[in-house]
Amino acid sequence: MCVPAIVFFLIMSYLPMPGLYLAFINYNYTDGMFLSPFVGMDNFKFLIESGTLWKLTFNTIAYNAAFIIFGNGLQILVAILLNELRNKWFKKTAQSLMFLPHFISFVLVGLIAYNILSYDYGLLNGILKSFGLEAVKTYTNPAIWPFIIVITYLWQSTGYGSIVYFAAIMGLDSEIVEASEIDGANALQRIRYIILPWLKPTFIILLLFSLGGILRGNFGLFYNLVGANNTALYDATDIIETFVFRSLMNNFNFSLGSAVSLYQSVFGFFLVLFANWLVKKASPDNTLF
Repeated sequence: MCVPAIVFFLIMSYLPMPGLYLAFINYNYTDGMFLSPFVGMDNFKFLIESGTLWKLTFNTIAYNAAFIIFGNGLQILVAILLNELRNKWFKKTAQSLMFLPHFISFVLVGLIAYNILSYDYGLLNGILKSFGLEAVKTYTNPAIWPFIIVITYLWQSTGYGSIVYFAAIMGLDSEIVEASEIDGANALQRIRYIILPWLKPTFIILLLFSLGGILRGNFGLFYNLVGANNTALYDATDIIETFVFRSLMNNFNFSLGSAVSLYQSVFGFFLVLFANWLVKKASPDNTLF
């Protein structure tokens, strides 16, 4: 039964590894990958000296940190609220409605956002103009986009992510909850002293998995909401994935894109090791390895 998974990772993860060599050459189509001039660490040196690498790293980490903190917090809250509902029909209806945004394509999400935020035809500016207020140039104002991106991500991912925590709550021994009720514990006390500690191992595991991809931005979300070529918003919205996309599709700089991707993978690998080491110090039973 393991063979399909092993074959998948061999083909998709291990066979492409020689492509890492692109990060250390000045690739051109005539000579190909293995005959193009070897430049060593020059691609990484250019990224560091230009300041591009630090900006991309900061943006990617900042967005993913917001996704992890607010995402997990909201997912836990929603799972607890669902657990506290007693009306089964309403609980199932609420779950279904919150689950639906997960299946909406990022292309459609970007289209919805554009119809709301567009300067000329957007719903937001239409409402502002109807009250005699000045229209907002959303797509040239970088300050508001971190909030738009984080809110959009939470809207789309909370329902799906809460399922994991809700399933963990369902695994809680009901006798413990009943005993606490007999002892006089109210709903807030049950949540604080029983449910939240019960969710701690699940939260730690999901946190470690999330940290492994903290430098892997949600390309579909950023590309469809902002676009990869909106220079007015680069400072606030440019992440590693959008930079690599431009390097490959606009500038045809495969070497620079590969250098950034290699940096991304190595950084994420050591971050997981470090985070797992910290968890092992604090709670050895909840580590990945």
